[in-house]
Formats: sequence, structure tokens, C-alpha cells
Amino acid sequence: MDSIIRSLKPYLERIPSVERPKGHVHFREKFMWTSAVLLLYFILVNVPVFGLSKQSVDIFQAYRALFAGATGSILALGIGPIVTASIILQLLVGAGIIKLDLTNPDDRAAYQEFQRFLVFVMIAVEALPQIAAGLLLPDTELAEKLGVSPSFISFLIFIQLFIGGVLIVYMDEVVSKWGIGSGVSLFILAGIAQAIVVGLFNWIIPPGSVLPAGIIPRWIYFAQHYSIEQLLSGAGLLMLLLEGGILALITTAVIILLVVFFEGTRVEIPMAHAMVRGARGRFPIKLIYASVLPMIFVRALQANIVMIGQILYARGISVFGEFVNGHPVSGLMFYLSPINSPYDWVPELVKSKGAAFAAIPDWAIYLHLLIDSLILVVGGIIFAVFWVQTTGMDAKTVASQIAKSGMQIPGFRKSPVVLEKLFERYIPKVTIIGGALIGILTLISNMLGTIGNVSGTGLLLAVSIAYRFYEDLARQQITEMHPLIRRVLGEE
Repeated sequence: MDSIIRSLKPYLERIPSVERPKGHVHFREKFMWTSAVLLLYFILVNVPVFGLSKQSVDIFQAYRALFAGATGSILALGIGPIVTASIILQLLVGAGIIKLDLTNPDDRAAYQEFQRFLVFVMIAVEALPQIAAGLLLPDTELAEKLGVSPSFISFLIFIQLFIGGVLIVYMDEVVSKWGIGSGVSLFILAGIAQAIVVGLFNWIIPPGSVLPAGIIPRWIYFAQHYSIEQLLSGAGLLMLLLEGGILALITTAVIILLVVFFEGTRVEIPMAHAMVRGARGRFPIKLIYASVLPMIFVRALQANIVMIGQILYARGISVFGEFVNGHPVSGLMFYLSPINSPYDWVPELVKSKGAAFAAIPDWAIYLHLLIDSLILVVGGIIFAVFWVQTTGMDAKTVASQIAKSGMQIPGFRKSPVVLEKLFERYIPKVTIIGGALIGILTLISNMLGTIGNVSGTGLLLAVSIAYRFYEDLARQQITEMHPLIRRVLGEE
């Protein structure tokens, strides 16, 4: 497999890509590119897919906070293809099928080029089955007015989704090479921040409900229609906690504080420059070393599995589970689907969602909770390890980078081998602990619910991304003021 990837590199390099800057990009220019791409993202998520029927089913509705797309827009696939391609390659690397030396610049370049190609493949793979299975339906009335067949409208829908997926790829490249941070992270943060604001202030009353969608408008509604005695009764307090969103609000605030605390928890290794006397610093190894991004891979893997089950069910194959309004209610798909709120694991609340859910036995609901817990914790550990290995954050790569920069640890020989042994004491352990910790935090926030139904995974991602974006901004400002630091970090 690795020989095939190397042999394909000359051909994959011909795929158009965003050129890397040849020199230092000023902070103002980076901020300008980041802001421009963010503005373009908000415009595109409001551009509807031409010819898409309103009866279409969004199978990624429960994962919108993670995939950074919008239902019915040309960015409906969001970052799903990018994440799925990364999952496939990380699993192949972890299984030893791909044996590229990612510390070697040529092998790393071949790996990255193949990953870009695989992303384009996954855009088609994720769009076509939804159209073929009848989940993304063409507008037949529009087809009649235009005098074309519904199949032609379906083809136009595919083209629009493919263009949207390609735009996401290139927008991500622009931010990664010319802006601040990562485009994928920026889109996730933007989508989740928007969902939280809407979840707080949305005055619109959804169909079939009497309550406004937003938390604050719901409080106003309760104050206008219920007395103090009713609100302070047992049923009233339960209503305020669940339907009033107080539990979601408390969970959101606590999770934000916990993530910020854990992001700031670190082991700092003292460093000194071998050639510049008095130049000292510290190398931080964070408790959440692999960040919370590997949790995207866990949920994306679940999303793709459930997507396959729903497509099969739409084609009349129900052996893996049955679906009602896009939600699995039986079979393997029910147990593998994510838990996003108390309405997914509290038996009384689950059964209140409809007749199909009322037939689910209590033991099956608790087994669903147990399986999702294992997926989050074990999956968080596995993908954290894969992420560290494939992104150059492992002990060997970090030791090599520090040695090349001229830095060394006081009291130790200036040797990559010595540095690697020292980092081996910390990096593997914090990778595993951090992956498990993020899985546990995600589980708790999913069980209790969050503002705007962004899911616990989405909330953790948003807080962690915002924290790291703040660090990136501070780092960019420091390197602007001190050019020597740019040379030490290898940015020039």
C-alpha cells in the first residue's frame, strides 16, 4: 500500500492546490485571510441546493455541530469527507497496512497528497448514496416546470454538493497555509457558536410545539403562562430543568470551565538554547495532549456507520435496524447511534418520543448508553494515539524538532535519542489519559444535554478550538514582535 502511495505522488501533485507562502506572512494578512474565509463560509451555508425537495432527509442532522455544514445548503456535507478520509488513513496506518515514515519529508508529502485525493473521493462517496437511496429527493414540481426529468435534477444536486465539498477543502487550505489555525477547526467553531446563540435567543416556535426554540424565550413563555406555585412544584422544576433548558445551561457552563481548566493543565519541561546564552523557555505537554479533535473521528465513524444503516433501510434492508424520522429504533444501528440528551437514555423520556420508541425495552436503552460510553472512551484513546502518531506529535518527532531548533534540556546531552527517551516518559501517558478524559467529558455533556443541541462533542470541540485559537493569536503576535522566535520555531 505504501509503495502505491509513493508511486501515485507525481500524479496526485497535479491536483490543483493552494500554494504555500514562500516567506513570512504578516499577522494582519493572516487575520485578513481568516476573516475572509469565515465570511465566505457563512455565505455558503445560506446558499440552498437548487432542486432539492423539502421532503429530503438529512441523515447528518444529529452531527451538524461536528460536520460544520448546514441542512439543505451546498455545504451540506461540511467537513465530513475530510474527517472520513483522515479516519481511513489513520486506521490504515495504525493497522500497519500503510508503512510510511511520516518523519521523512518525502513520505509525509506523499501521505498528505494521497489524503487530499481521498477527500475528493469521499465527497462523491458521501453524496451519491444519499441521492441513490432516495434520502436527498429532487423537486418533481420544479422538474416539470423546467421540462426535465427528476434524474437530471438529482444530477444537479450531486454536482452542487460536490462543488460545496471541494470549496470546503480549498477554504481549509487557505486558512491552514495563509491564515491562523486550521480551516476545519474554524468552521466547527463558527457553526457551534452560531448554534449556541440561536439556542439561547431563537423566538421561532417549531411545528407541533407551543414553546419557542430558544431558552430565554421559553423562560419568558413560562413566566407568562405559569404561576410561581406551578413552577416551584416538582413537575414544574422538572419542566424548567429539561424543557426550560436550565440543565443544558448548567451543563454547558460547567463543561466550558472544565475544558479550560484541563487545557491549562500541563507538564512544562525546561529548555535552553545551546548557542544563545540566557535564552530559556519551557516545552509544555498538555494533559489533553492530542486536543479534542480525535473525538471528531469517533463521532464521524459512528455517523458513517449509521448513514450506511439508514441508506440500507431506505432500500428495504432492515436487518441492521429500523428508522423512524431519521432515528434508529431497533437493531445494531440503535446501539451504535450517539446519545445527545436525556431523551436518548432515560427510559421514560425515550418512550415519550413516539409509539416506535415506546416499544423499546428498558434494558435495551441502558445497553445503548453503555455501548456509547465505551465507544467514546475507548475510541477517544485509540484515535488520540493515532492522531499523535500521524501529526508528528510523538516523542521521536518532537525530540528531533527540538534538537534541530538548537534547544536542549539543561542537564541532558544534546541528542535526539536522549530527548526521545525523556519525552517517552510523558507523551504516551498523557495521550491515553487525555483521550479517556475527553471521552468521559463528552459522555457526561451528551447525557445531560447542551445549549442549542450542539452535543457534548461539539461543545468540547468549540471550547478547545476557541482556547487554542486564542493561543495561536497570542503566538502570532509574539513572533511578529520577536523575529528570532520565528527562526527558532522554524517559521522562516
